[in-house]
Amino acid sequence: MPRAVRERQMLDAAVEVFARRGYSAASMDEIAELAGASKPLVYLYLNSKEELYGACIRRESRALLDAVQSAADPEDSADRRLWCGLRAFFAHTAAHPSAWAMLSCQARIHGEPFALTLAELRQEIVDFVARLIAAAGRDQERAGAPLDAQEVSGLAHALVGAAESLAGWANTRADAAPPAKETAATLMNVTWAGLENLLNGQRWAPVRP
Repeated sequence: MPRAVRERQMLDAAVEVFARRGYSAASMDEIAELAGASKPLVYLYLNSKEELYGACIRRESRALLDAVQSAADPEDSADRRLWCGLRAFFAHTAAHPSAWAMLSCQARIHGEPFALTLAELRQEIVDFVARLIAAAGRDQERAGAPLDAQEVSGLAHALVGAAESLAGWANTRADAAPPAKETAATLMNVTWAGLENLLNGQRWAPVRP
């Protein structure tokens, strides 16, 4: 069997075991058995449990980011690109629940250096969303004042945090998870409708200071 194929099998098995057991409790014996390989072969290809874990995080991070970015057509409007990106995000996390469990929980629990990898992934997604929010303000003339960089950044972080929370909710439901399209629509209804108000100068203010 070609090395690339065998290594992919090992990574697939490792993602399943790490997601189910966590980094500390996962054993190389279980990973090797699930991959249909010997433990010495796993060590030969991937050196150590820590390196194997890191390889899983990097692979799954890149796959998620690629899914989101490739779904958004640069020629579309900002809201259409965000809609397509969110659908791709929720579809990918639903299709790869073990990978999402690693990215959203296990790696953060384990800490460095994997938390840094996740922070970089998250920042790339936040930057992508921030560009769409900024682009929305340029799509047409608006009545309100333009959003400043700090406000755009805050909105992007809020939207990405909401997407992460919704993905966790959808993947851990006891009943059937809603389709990715419905989950994406839920988030668009909450965030984009509010953003439209902002861009048109309609801002919320408390009744009492």
